[in-house]
Amino acid sequence: MRRQTFTTGWYGVMRRATLVIVIALAVMVFPSTAQQLATEQDRRDALQYYRIGQELISGEQFEKAAEQFSKAIRKDTLLTLAHYGLGQAYMGLRRYASAVKAYGDCLEAFRTLHGLQQAHRFDVERRRDDEMRELKENIRRLTLAGHALRATQAEARVRDLERQKTSLEAAFQPPAEVSLALGSAFFRDGHPDQAEIQWLAAIDANPKLGEAHNNLAVVYMQTDRLDAADQQLKLAEKSGFRVNPQLKQDVKKRRELLNRSR
Repeated sequence: MRRQTFTTGWYGVMRRATLVIVIALAVMVFPSTAQQLATEQDRRDALQYYRIGQELISGEQFEKAAEQFSKAIRKDTLLTLAHYGLGQAYMGLRRYASAVKAYGDCLEAFRTLHGLQQAHRFDVERRRDDEMRELKENIRRLTLAGHALRATQAEARVRDLERQKTSLEAAFQPPAEVSLALGSAFFRDGHPDQAEIQWLAAIDANPKLGEAHNNLAVVYMQTDRLDAADQQLKLAEKSGFRVNPQLKQDVKKRRELLNRSR
């Protein structure tokens, strides 16, 4: 099965499926009660719906996948994997505003779990371990199927979960891969300013995330911040990301055009 990609139509830089509220909003207060944590049975049911959704999205059956991820979320509102999968499904359906909401809900689920750590640390850590196991199993299937790039992306999400295992005193930091995906959804929905905020947040969480640097270069080029665009392209390549040569050429042409107009 070919890898699911999402492009800007110019360079193929927004390849993910990847928040109506932005990082700059004040931290919301979530009630630290066990009522927000799903029961064991609901948790198992949610994971089963999630697995079905993953199989469907691998076959690009996005509408059916969205239904399964939605069922998973109804069973367990804090299942971050299901929120992320729902965002991917909506990206595949080109329902970008819905993808923004799904990825935003994913970030809020992460934020809520972070807030619940102190009172329910054991349960929260167990949930993270469950999600990492699910991702690792998905990585195994993708690797066996020859989808090396998708497996690498899933590995990045595992690292995001591992980074969430911070000390109780640490401030919440949005997972890089979720911010990256949210930025792509914002961009495709016609909100490059919000996309920029999310991609900067992704880089703050993971400075070596080459795709975020690459995507920022596009926004900077579009807004004539050409020095910044060049810098982001260099950082993208330094991280090992393959920058589309056409993007480099377009930044160069844009610079020449601006110089002639002065």
